[in-house]
Amino acid sequence: MKIGFKLFASLTDYLPSDRRGNRIELEVGEGTTIAELIMRFNLPERSAHLVLVNGHFIPPAQRASRPLADGDELAIWPPIAGG
Repeated sequence: MKIGFKLFASLTDYLPSDRRGNRIELEVGEGTTIAELIMRFNLPERSAHLVLVNGHFIPPAQRASRPLADGDELAIWPPIAGG
């Protein structure tokens, strides 16, 4: 199944270098979870601060058990400081 995978700000460095922008399409197996993709791309768990699937926030406690579905859009932001 195919999903869209977006990383923002400093996390874009974890995407393949041949990408265009901050989004790639991924072929993933049935039942793949958000946590599995975070590990697959070697994202520091603390850096996966804001995680959205199809625009809906997924709390940290649900990321290991939340499977992705065909056509899902997974977006991850790091913590951002401002002032």
